Amino acid sequence: MYRKRFGLTHHPLPKDTQGRTFFEKTPGFIRLKRHFNHLAQEPGLGVLVADPGVGKTAAMRHLCAQLPRPDHQVLYLCDTSVSPLDLYRSLALELGVKPTHRRAQLWTDIKKALIHMTDERGSKVLVILDEAQHLSDRFLSDLSGFLNFAFDSRDLLTLWLVGLPQLERRLRMQEHAALSTRVVAQVRLDPVADRETFAALLDHGLKAAGAQSKLLSDPALELLFRASRGVTRIVARLLRSALQHAHERDMNFVDEHLLEAVIDELAHHK
Repeated sequence: MYRKRFGLTHHPLPKDTQGRTFFEKTPGFIRLKRHFNHLAQEPGLGVLVADPGVGKTAAMRHLCAQLPRPDHQVLYLCDTSVSPLDLYRSLALELGVKPTHRRAQLWTDIKKALIHMTDERGSKVLVILDEAQHLSDRFLSDLSGFLNFAFDSRDLLTLWLVGLPQLERRLRMQEHAALSTRVVAQVRLDPVADRETFAALLDHGLKAAGAQSKLLSDPALELLFRASRGVTRIVARLLRSALQHAHERDMNFVDEHLLEAVIDELAHHK
């Protein structure tokens, strides 16, 4: 009901943000977009890391949605705690290949499918492995061999490993040096660190949700910036709760006192 009071068509800063609801002007996203577009045209291995709630999955979703179809085929996998063979079987299924329990045969069949898609259908294949911090060391070691086997003398797919910062640290370990040297693009998304960008993010999120007027006081905006530490997921949760409380109190504006009460209430429910 709060959306009706504030003239919103949907929640501000939604979890499924993409397209016009996505804010593109953070420095980290600008870097990611540049590398993403490069790898979309020149296949290779990319790594994207960010702390929880910063928006790495939303950023990849937004970028993938902008790729021209059918020139590109996007395959998204996030069940990364399974065995290496199960991951390759999942990839095979996404490519329309009948999976087998023999790794060498599976790799061969995947390679044939990629060549067919590249040469005969003219499609570039992009694979997103989300939650990649859960990938086993065995898989990371195995992946280098797979890329060497599958790519051979040519690059047949773009693979993005997307995960929390510990993924980046693990890739720096000596046992994964062979894989690390294959990384073409490595990007880290950070929380919004400056007030100007934060204000622009919030303004964009509210306007994209349908807001026609200013809904937060300047002190409330400052408090939201400090309380959220620039983490988009926390911003969205605090903002939605503040607007709901404002509606319940028959208020048409969020001031710092209301927001402070919301922050205290959510802190007590942790």
